Amino acid sequence: MGLRIGDTAPNFEIETTSGNINFHDWAQGSWVFFFSHPADYTPVCTTEMGRTAQLAEQFAARNVKPLGLSTDSVEEHNGWINDINETQNTKVGFPIVADKDTKVAELYEMIHPGESETAAVRSVFIIDPNQKIRLTMTYPMSVGRNFAEILRVIDALQTTDKHGVACPADWELGGDVIIPPTVSMEEAEKKFPQGFKTVKPYLRFTSVNDK
Repeated sequence: MGLRIGDTAPNFEIETTSGNINFHDWAQGSWVFFFSHPADYTPVCTTEMGRTAQLAEQFAARNVKPLGLSTDSVEEHNGWINDINETQNTKVGFPIVADKDTKVAELYEMIHPGESETAAVRSVFIIDPNQKIRLTMTYPMSVGRNFAEILRVIDALQTTDKHGVACPADWELGGDVIIPPTVSMEEAEKKFPQGFKTVKPYLRFTSVNDK
């Protein structure tokens, strides 16, 4: 059975470019953007690692720790990081897991035999501070991730957690949100004194302010 949204993210201990980590201890109190890439010294992966590093301040502002993974060694990771920093005009400051025996990749089902028997596909796990898996995405080896979408879904998850709302299609930070149908009209009036728009009894929009 694969990992599902709501499952506790499996723990592991492993060597990374920042030393050995116990995943649960390292992640304690933070959100985690845990992502795999097929191999070091490859073009698409280089741009993705660079983009993650470039967005360091935006991840930190959201209390998110990035954690990369591939089935290469720490030595290979460290050599490649020099290339990433040079070609992407950035500085990689987050750890990259060295999963040479594919232990973690198999634990998180990052290896898809139809793509490769040994290299991880581009998996994404967004994990909350309670170490629950909140979102999963999987990209093929030939297609890089959309980092605007990764930040958007983190914003959406944090907004829904904080305000007890849901986010409509194409929602972006600052946009109107949806009051869940499980919230009665009486409860909605108390919970959302700023008011709301009722389109249908089950479709009510309101605004929230996180400033």
